[in-house]
Amino acid sequence: VQLQASGGGLVQAGDSLRLSCAASGRTFSIHAMGWFRQAPGKEREFVAAISYSGSSTYYSDSVKDRFTISRDNAKNTVYLQMNSLKSEDTAVYYCAQGPWGRVPANSREYDYWGQGTLVTVSS
Repeated sequence: VQLQASGGGLVQAGDSLRLSCAASGRTFSIHAMGWFRQAPGKEREFVAAISYSGSSTYYSDSVKDRFTISRDNAKNTVYLQMNSLKSEDTAVYYCAQGPWGRVPANSREYDYWGQGTLVTVSS
């Protein structure tokens, strides 16, 4: 499985950005997918996750009501729509493929990771 994240960039506070993560492989549609981020000098943290069907989504408190995770199983792609961006959202964002049947927030439960895409929010 290969994951390719894209869509990062430099934006101003209050702007929006949409990240995409394209996955290879035939089993995308049966796995949970997640987005994580890592800011400079900090540990990687959970951002959002979505069940295999897209019917269940989960968010960290810091992004809830601002970010939306979605997926298109026909395109093997998961998205992260980020609105009302803040300077503290600045980080490298990673997509990851999780297990079948669960939607964890723990990064250790994700088996495959993309290379990351940098989001920089200027205040």
